Amino acid sequence: MAAMPETAYARDGDHHLAYQVVGDSGADLLFVPTATFPIDLMWEEPTVAGHLRRLASFGRLITSDLLGVGSSDAVPISDLAAIQSWTDGLLAVLDAVGSECVSVFAMSESALPAMLLSASHPERVRSLVLWAPFARYVRGPDHPFGMPEPALAKYLDSFRDTVGAGGVVDLLAPSWAADAAKRRWWARGERLAGGPGYFKAILDLFLHTDIRPVLASIQAPTLVLHRRGDRHVITEHAKDVAERIQRARLVEFDGDDNVWFAGDTHRVLDEIESFVTGSRRAAPTNRVLSTVLFTDIVESTKCATDLGDHGWASLLDAHDRLVERHVIGARGTVVKFTGDGALATFDGPARAIDCACAIRDAVQDLGLTIRAGLHTGEVEMADGDVHGIAVHVAARIMALAAPGEVLVSGAIPALVLGSRIDFDDRGSHQLKGVPHPWPIFAVRDIPA
Repeated sequence: MAAMPETAYARDGDHHLAYQVVGDSGADLLFVPTATFPIDLMWEEPTVAGHLRRLASFGRLITSDLLGVGSSDAVPISDLAAIQSWTDGLLAVLDAVGSECVSVFAMSESALPAMLLSASHPERVRSLVLWAPFARYVRGPDHPFGMPEPALAKYLDSFRDTVGAGGVVDLLAPSWAADAAKRRWWARGERLAGGPGYFKAILDLFLHTDIRPVLASIQAPTLVLHRRGDRHVITEHAKDVAERIQRARLVEFDGDDNVWFAGDTHRVLDEIESFVTGSRRAAPTNRVLSTVLFTDIVESTKCATDLGDHGWASLLDAHDRLVERHVIGARGTVVKFTGDGALATFDGPARAIDCACAIRDAVQDLGLTIRAGLHTGEVEMADGDVHGIAVHVAARIMALAAPGEVLVSGAIPALVLGSRIDFDDRGSHQLKGVPHPWPIFAVRDIPA
């Protein structure tokens, strides 16, 4: 096994994702570190390198820097629909190394895109290992153990003021606090990964993401690992994640290190090895997390009457081809046309919103106006159609939209943080046939 693996690049459109592969046999294990630890530097710390070699003994080890992190393209966070873009990048890496199905091991913040990957592409994830994960970090009315917003603002400022000097070790790896060499390695990684402003911005994005609606759609066997004394991700966060994922098991360890490779790591690796090498793959299923888009032509009956049967049929055909072209271009699937609209699904909410807005603008050249509604949730795919509550929610949301308006459910805004997409709050609505009121948001015009 090489002392330090070579770094290669996978492509996702115009973006390049840095990755490494160690070994060439056994089941695939994808390890996703956080932004603090670029993959090119992790192998320079002897203790960490030893732990990575232990991971590589479980099978073929694949490591990757997320987009905008480490040696991957330095795409500004403000230009990303971050969670979706990071998930897309992981898929590009898996495609580049020829990995059809993989066990995924992600730590703290990087667990967010790993969970979205597992929910959106269940056929690609054999099992999921989440170290010190959280689904929502900030406090809310239904999330009492989260950090209050004023305290979080000070917390982010403290990271900005500490990054690059090794001081973060005191919080995230206190068992290493007295080791000067490890502090220097940690600080160097922070400086090379990004400056203080970068770390505050990316951590702000991570800690304001709310991925809770996604977790029930994760089908892979899941192992949640956590140290009881962790001061960055407290125990309640790990328990919350484990409770929301149907096939999850929580294992807690003594200690207060947030990073898995500090402290009593051998016990952690023992648990991971037992789970990854002995767990069974999730049973095949048609359930998958999707963003559902419904569109509807405004005043279609009047338009059909004015044009006559032949004219309306020609216009509707042009509409359908336009919609199909935009959906395919956004990596979506047209499920069906509804006579005066369309139903489509996407594996990323930001792409779905961009597509809906593009369709809305493009149909104006045909003399048409549409309304659109979107929701991210679990759907059942069968016989070329999709079913489930998520489909009904999206349809009901579309019905609320004014002409030319794109409305989304409250599940979507927190999944597109970091993008240029902004929303206006339309309040909560009781949707016909759907339990509980739903918060609704309108998409503002996306800047060119």
